[in-house]
Amino acid sequence: MISDIPLVSDRLILREFTSADEEAVHAYCSDPAVTRFTDWGPNSIEDTRAFLVDAIAQASTPQRDEFTLAAVHRRSGRLIGSVAIGVTSVQHRRGEFGFVFHRDFWSQGYATEACRLLLRFGFARLQLRRISATCHPGNRASARVLEKAGLEYEGRMRSHLFVRGAWRDSLLFAAIDNTH
Repeated sequence: MISDIPLVSDRLILREFTSADEEAVHAYCSDPAVTRFTDWGPNSIEDTRAFLVDAIAQASTPQRDEFTLAAVHRRSGRLIGSVAIGVTSVQHRRGEFGFVFHRDFWSQGYATEACRLLLRFGFARLQLRRISATCHPGNRASARVLEKAGLEYEGRMRSHLFVRGAWRDSLLFAAIDNTH
């Protein structure tokens, strides 16, 4: 079991979720503006509770290969979003990550800071060679976050996801660890 959690940067702490996080998580997961470009949501309270049950269960999973973490504003202690990184292929040392933040914290560099923590964790602790992330083609803010975090744009995946009754493309970004 990997015990490097929490991950800490200048302004963020990425920690395990607890059941006490329900109200803070629901505040952003139920927001239509926040979930506009996601393949889930806006969440009902039941959806948010199910998300937390799954995230909390990950923490006690032996041979854990998925990490869904609470993004906490370091100075205030406020939970402001969530991030996730997971191993998609052990053999090929591939992983992927994603993030979502409360809209009060958009355009302030928090997502970029969180992505950099996830990349460092994925390369150093999970020993991944390649880490990818996708975003909706219309979500220029997330695409910019991924680029600022150090991922390179690789292309457009056509009909990648079936979301809310329609096929949707995704933009693919990835970073490679050339040190291992």
